Formats: sequence, C-alpha cells, structure tokens
Amino acid sequence: MKLFQGFALAFSMLSILPFFKVHDFFKGINAYSAMFYPLVGFLLGLMLWTLHTLLTPYFPPLHLGVIIFVVWMIITGALHLDGFSDSVDGLFVSKERALEVMKDAHVGGMGMSFTVVFLLFKLSSLLYADAYYLLPVILMFSRLNATLSIYFFDYISKGVSSLIKEELQLRHIVFASLYSLIIAYFFSATSLILISLFIMLLTARFFTKRLGGLNGDVYGFMIEVSELAMLNLLIVEKFS
Repeated sequence: MKLFQGFALAFSMLSILPFFKVHDFFKGINAYSAMFYPLVGFLLGLMLWTLHTLLTPYFPPLHLGVIIFVVWMIITGALHLDGFSDSVDGLFVSKERALEVMKDAHVGGMGMSFTVVFLLFKLSSLLYADAYYLLPVILMFSRLNATLSIYFFDYISKGVSSLIKEELQLRHIVFASLYSLIIAYFFSATSLILISLFIMLLTARFFTKRLGGLNGDVYGFMIEVSELAMLNLLIVEKFS
C-alpha cells in the first residue's frame, strides 16, 4: 500500500496530469515517493515519445518537435523551470540575499531573461538531437538526480524535501538507481547517466558552496540543466 501511495504522490508532484491527485505527505510514504521520481520521469517521457510516434504521419518534423516540446512543458507544469528561474535570480544577488530572492513568488528580470534563452536552447537541442525515443531515459535520469541529491546533500529549507530526507534511506536510493540503469540498458542509453551525474555533482557542489545546501529550486535547476546536457550529448554523438 505504501509503495502505491508513494508512487501516486510522486506522480502528483511531478506532473499536472489528474490521475491520482495525491498531495498528502503522510509519514512513511515520502521516501517511496522520491524512490519513484525516476519512474515518473520515465512514464512522462514515454508519453511524449508515444505522442510523437502517433503524430508523425500528420505533421512535418520541425513543427512536431515544437509540439512535443510544448506538451513537455505543459505536463510537467513547468515546475522545474520555475526552480531554474528562481535559482538564476539567486545568482545575481549577494549570498546573504540569495535565499530570500529565490523564495520570492515573482520572477526577476535576470531569471526571466535566462529562462527565455534556456528554453530556446533546449528546444533547439530537442529538434537537433532528434531522438524522441530516448526522452523516457532523459526524463528518468534527470529526476534520479533529484532523488540522489536529496539523500547525499544537505537540505536548507523547510518543505516537502525535508520530510523526504528524514525518511529516505540507502535502500531507496539503491532501488531507484538499479531500476533506472536496467531501463536505460534496454534503451541502449546507459552512457547518458555519466553526463547526468556530472551535472548533478557540479550543480550540488556549486549551490552547496553558495547557499550552504540545496532546496527545491535547485533541484528544479538541476533537472532542467541535466536534460539539456543529455540532449546535447546526443547531438555530439549524432554529428561526430
């Protein structure tokens, strides 16, 4: 029962799709929720790949790529993009004010500007990578980063992640990592985890040094940048 509740909570947190509508962080299911973050990412990516396959006969490739990108933003509720924007805003103030600025509900000028540039870069990367069948793995590994970061790095804010961190154990991390690697193996995409983990470590180290730890906004930043990095690795492999 706790496994299902944890999965339902993870799906409700990471998407806007109204399948479960679970938003109660009951004690005992929060760690299972984080354990299933990569699986939710995989399922969301699978939806995007399926949609691309179904629509391929009806739209030109470039336009279809834009459609998939838009749907990608919609089904995730731009949740991680919001974290990216807030994190960028926090980089353009002093360390002492960074957390205060990141908590502000309003997006600053730098956050907005960098987010627009980032979206253009990510859209271009998706179009040129042209590997929609790997979206399930890309979304899976990026969310595995969040799970690993919650466990291995300090958390500095009061919120959902603090509840998760209290319950998260090594067995949850091992299980999430194993099923992610097994799935990636069947997609012949295990190499993507290297660049994904590199981005996680780089981001976690940078923000830990700057803020003293990580928070929800940083996890969103990490997820977005990880996805961008993996898409560009595919482009390099494609044209090399």
